[in-house]
Amino acid sequence: EVQLLESGGGSVQAGGSLRLSCAASGRTYDVYSMAWFRQAPGAELEGVAGLDSDGGTSYAESVKGRFTISKDNAKNILYLQMNTLKPEDTGIYYCAADYIVHTATMVHWPEPRVNFPYWGQGTQVTVFS
Repeated sequence: EVQLLESGGGSVQAGGSLRLSCAASGRTYDVYSMAWFRQAPGAELEGVAGLDSDGGTSYAESVKGRFTISKDNAKNILYLQMNTLKPEDTGIYYCAADYIVHTATMVHWPEPRVNFPYWGQGTQVTVFS
């Protein structure tokens, strides 16, 4: 099975940037779908950005134009570049993956933990004003 390890979180002032990384290990050769989710305090998981096997991407409306999802296939690392951060971006950010081919838009579907069986432990992002 694939194991996922996020890094790159931290505290940043509003307007700043962070780049999250998700290193995949184990059985990675046939991971076709990956995504970033986040969970704010007291809130449900929210799909932030999805990436499909054809390079298609999908973003939550709240992050469009500010966040970019990408993957280094040689290193098996998924990235989330986050620019112009806002306090409402605060939360724990999770990387998720599946061996099944998904459309990138599946990141926005209900029941994310059913749709993406493999998850990292998360990395905290705090944006202060």
